[in-house]
Amino acid sequence: MTEYAGVMPSGPSAAFFDLDRTLIAGSSVFVVATTARAAGLVPTRQFARDAASALLFKLKGASDGTTDEIRLRILGAVKGVRHDDLVALNSEVLPKLLGKVRPEARRLLDLHRHAGRATYIVSASPVEIVEPLALTLGMTAGIGTRSRLADGVYTGELDGPFCYGQGKVDAIEEVARWEGLDLAQCYAYSDSVSDLPMLGAVGHPVAVNPDGALERHARRHGWPIVRFNQRTREVIRRAGAGVAATGLAAAGFAGGVRYARATAH
Repeated sequence: MTEYAGVMPSGPSAAFFDLDRTLIAGSSVFVVATTARAAGLVPTRQFARDAASALLFKLKGASDGTTDEIRLRILGAVKGVRHDDLVALNSEVLPKLLGKVRPEARRLLDLHRHAGRATYIVSASPVEIVEPLALTLGMTAGIGTRSRLADGVYTGELDGPFCYGQGKVDAIEEVARWEGLDLAQCYAYSDSVSDLPMLGAVGHPVAVNPDGALERHARRHGWPIVRFNQRTREVIRRAGAGVAATGLAAAGFAGGVRYARATAH
């Protein structure tokens, strides 16, 4: 069990995962928009704009303004749609998203769970998608953006804070208060500079396949940087500080595999 020596919690803690380009490869918004279009819930012209924006995000990442615009357009596109109809999309959306979960991320989830740590998805994507995905992955919960409902129909307005940027910090701080977590002992994983507030709010921030701005920030502050390569199953470790957090990510290949095999017998 020596592979877990650096990941066992010394107090109440959790691990918070961004969704797009961190926990999964690509954009969840693209998957939702594609499925909603096929179901006739999103107009063709709206879908074309959202699909193009989501594809750009998948290939190059996105700025704060671009990502905010994508999320708000997706929420606006469901204005007038019944809640039950959107939730019904999960029968098609969830299998597609599960197929995009990075194998390295699955191992990280296993390691955190084995260490007794709660695990959460924290995403700007609709909570109707994020929460079922988290539960399907065996995580504690999913925290996503909520759209206001009136008589079971979406109004096209946000119901509460947008779960993005500082909104993610507000969300995890609320979870910490309810669950008695010590954020200084918590982990957070993201690929985007837009998540600097969330990464900076925990004691163990980890940059995963980071965009250029996040990578520069991580290097300046000695944060661990890990690169998940789905094709080779390789983790490239960088940065001199944060050894425990970086070791946790790397352990997903050695320790995580050993743990999976041990429990299978």
